[in-house]
Amino acid sequence: MGELKFGQVGIANLRLKRLDGPGLQRELADKVRHAPQLFDRAPVVLDLSHLGALPDAGTVQSLLEHIRQAGLIPVGLAYGTSENEQLARSLGLPLFAKFRAAYERAGGEPMVATPPPPSREPAPVPPAAAAPPAAAPAPSAATLHLDQPVRSGQQVYARGGDLVLNKLVANGAEVIADGSIHVYGPLRGRALAGAMGDEKARIYCREFHAELVSIAGHYRVFEAIPDDLRGHPVQVGLDGDKLVIARL
Repeated sequence: MGELKFGQVGIANLRLKRLDGPGLQRELADKVRHAPQLFDRAPVVLDLSHLGALPDAGTVQSLLEHIRQAGLIPVGLAYGTSENEQLARSLGLPLFAKFRAAYERAGGEPMVATPPPPSREPAPVPPAAAAPPAAAPAPSAATLHLDQPVRSGQQVYARGGDLVLNKLVANGAEVIADGSIHVYGPLRGRALAGAMGDEKARIYCREFHAELVSIAGHYRVFEAIPDDLRGHPVQVGLDGDKLVIARL
């Protein structure tokens, strides 16, 4: 007999805005090529809620194959209507209720995911300033504080709140938060804030050397850090769909 438990698994949400399998494959393959550590063989959930109409099973099956050919692994459909559930059943795929909060309301407007209750896992951070932080807001009960370095190969996830890191985030390390991330040492690895879709999340760090930063799924990979950002205190946020990185 085996022991079955539910744990924390990082799954990307792929939101389709048009039915173009070959174009989707090219776009995803480009992402895999530029950030293989993040995207190569990454599990993805397919979100069909932004299409004009729900496609038939044959069309979705073709899309899933294009996603596989790009180097990612589709594992299910995002939570949606009863028709979406029927489609998932016909394809032999699960629906992921975890993504329900980020889905459209009945009126069609997307809503921001509500953070779950705090847990003892990696957590996000409050806004920092240039050198010593200037009057950062008081952390919430859900904030996860970490006083030791995050080493290469390690991952820290703050579920339902901010993540505050007082030491180095090394190359090859990954820090994730449902809220904001505050790094009071050098940020050399990957930082992903707003992991459940919070577009108001931010990343603050004292020394910017990041491999990748992401807010609510909008990301930027750095093969070379721009001179005006390297080693400086920065703030990362979203302006609409655009990821904005600015010095503090």
